[in-house]
Amino acid sequence: MSLSTIYTRAQSGINALPVTVEAHLSGGLPTMSIVGLADTEVKESRERVRAALINSRYEFPARRITINLAPADLPKGGGRFDLSIAIGILAASGQLPDNELHQYEFLGELALGGDLRPVSGVLPAAIRARNDGRTLVVPEANATEAALVSGINLLAANHLLEVCAHLCKQQLLPAFASDIQAQVKQQPEDLSEVRGQPHAKRALEIAAAGGHSLLFIGPPGTGKTMLASRLPGILPPMTEQEALETAAIQSISMHGFNQLSWQQRPFRSPHHTASGVALVGGGSQPRPGEISLAHHGVLFLDELPEFDRKVLEVLREPIESGVITISRAARQAEFPARFQLVAAMNPCPCGYHGHASGRCHCSAEQVQRYRARISGPLLDRVDMHVDVPSQPLSQLQPADGSTETSHDVQVRVIHARDRQLERSGKPNAQLGNRELDDVCQLDSECRALLEESIHRLGLSARAYHRIQRLARTIADLANSQSVTSSHLCEAISYRRLDRQAGTGIYPENRTSNGNRNVINP
Repeated sequence: MSLSTIYTRAQSGINALPVTVEAHLSGGLPTMSIVGLADTEVKESRERVRAALINSRYEFPARRITINLAPADLPKGGGRFDLSIAIGILAASGQLPDNELHQYEFLGELALGGDLRPVSGVLPAAIRARNDGRTLVVPEANATEAALVSGINLLAANHLLEVCAHLCKQQLLPAFASDIQAQVKQQPEDLSEVRGQPHAKRALEIAAAGGHSLLFIGPPGTGKTMLASRLPGILPPMTEQEALETAAIQSISMHGFNQLSWQQRPFRSPHHTASGVALVGGGSQPRPGEISLAHHGVLFLDELPEFDRKVLEVLREPIESGVITISRAARQAEFPARFQLVAAMNPCPCGYHGHASGRCHCSAEQVQRYRARISGPLLDRVDMHVDVPSQPLSQLQPADGSTETSHDVQVRVIHARDRQLERSGKPNAQLGNRELDDVCQLDSECRALLEESIHRLGLSARAYHRIQRLARTIADLANSQSVTSSHLCEAISYRRLDRQAGTGIYPENRTSNGNRNVINP
């Protein structure tokens, strides 16, 4: 036959959409044309495929060759179609049998000598190929990544000749299997390394248990960054589905998938000079940004007021929706962004407002202007605003062994998270208002306390529901079936900036060791 059909995948955001490569040979002047909304790099595959076939001792047909990449309205880019185009030409010219090609999908870029080079976005393609029941053929360098998908039929090759020998039944490629679990993984930093700060550690545990967002406020050097970096170590282990989603986003990113990060919660900490596009993603060919790379992990924004205000505003919708849609004139892409936001800031421009040393000379107007760099709607979406005060020297001495490790805290977090998943199938931070009414039913005393707090602090309806979600998480950590007034009071105490808005700038009520008392509003 002078017509062959090969299957492959195109990358569109996080999705791997099916593409049918049709190769047709006809009479006329020797030429090769590629149609089907192909980008420049795809059209350049004509020269790569021609050289690879000749150098592999195959005949490049001296006929009119038409390559159609269907569907015609789907944009196609990159060198991922080289291998499928080469197989299509060989099958259409009768140099390869085509009776079993419908069982395979091919991905890979060809070198001029016929070697197979790795491509990006293999993991999403592997998931879809498994679901469609086809065998995926990829370059050897991509095989470990594709093998993360359980139940996939996977073949890996280093050269075009190996693929052709397999299709001709001359030398079959062995099914690829990789034990990525046996590889040495990076160990997260331990919470026991943070000296003092019991109140901030308690807030971190609550945030981990319910998936809540968190803002640390304190002078320089009090451990805000250390605390944030320990959050991945106390989060529940990733499920296989979460790990695949996270790895798929890494696979289509600029840096690709890192095998050492498999089943580890991502921790992304962009610099405060990052642009809005770097944070949420974009480009002429949309790529994931920091919020998508932090999917099922932690996005840490240090020195929060130093970020451009317009950059921070783009976080408002993804924080609640868990997805980000990048729209361009020619294409649109949707990326998941279910991240846990942790931020840190100083209390004033110099950083020492309220410090025991009295080093701060910032006026109330300067403090207010500094804090106003963060918009009210964004702060309203942050569940917890927590003080991280300076610690006395006695708290900074080496631990005596009684300090809790990340593992100790993680055990409690896992138990609390399991209760949430069993009850509603999701962490408390993701509960809708109707679901919240079912799982957080308040008695008359708690409802009166909450209503009085909302009235006195001038909180929004969003903050009203976020306090309830936070109280439900605190009750889960205490293994309590119902939310009590003590759980509600602790939840309200974590709205530091809201209390300031209702009672003036930076009111404090501290114990002798610098920790804030939990007071009923």
